[in-house]
Amino acid sequence: MNLLKKSQEKVNNPSFILKVIFWALVVVFVLIVGYIMIPIFSRYIGFYFIIVSGIIFFLLGIALIFLSIREKIDRLLKKFLIITGASAIGIPIGVILHNLFYALFIKLFGTNFWDRIGVGDEPFFFILSTIICPIAFLVGTIGSMMLYYKIKGQRKGG
Repeated sequence: MNLLKKSQEKVNNPSFILKVIFWALVVVFVLIVGYIMIPIFSRYIGFYFIIVSGIIFFLLGIALIFLSIREKIDRLLKKFLIITGASAIGIPIGVILHNLFYALFIKLFGTNFWDRIGVGDEPFFFILSTIICPIAFLVGTIGSMMLYYKIKGQRKGG
């Protein structure tokens, strides 16, 4: 009974929930990258996977930011966790805004608008969602992991 009570307290602990959300975010990121980079995944999993995983990624990013702000943790670790969550939110938003602006400018200025201005596509949100945010996600993730294990090692006396 005592073991059950301890495990229940651990699950209800906000730090534990923060760790679970962080690692779930990392797993979803790896699955999305695998879907994009490994052609056999996209052939067998289907297109809806990327939509559902994008929504999950977005929601986990919001939860990570919320819990990181609320939780009493090291300031630098908190910053890295917020960077991780913000970039997780930024990727799906950047993808949506890229497509919306692309379509909006074609609707307003004609089908050959992007060719007339010398750009084949809407570049700002595309670069943000495909390069900047994933790099920020990796920086936030690696920084969070390193700081967490450094802090954990200092508490143990190592």
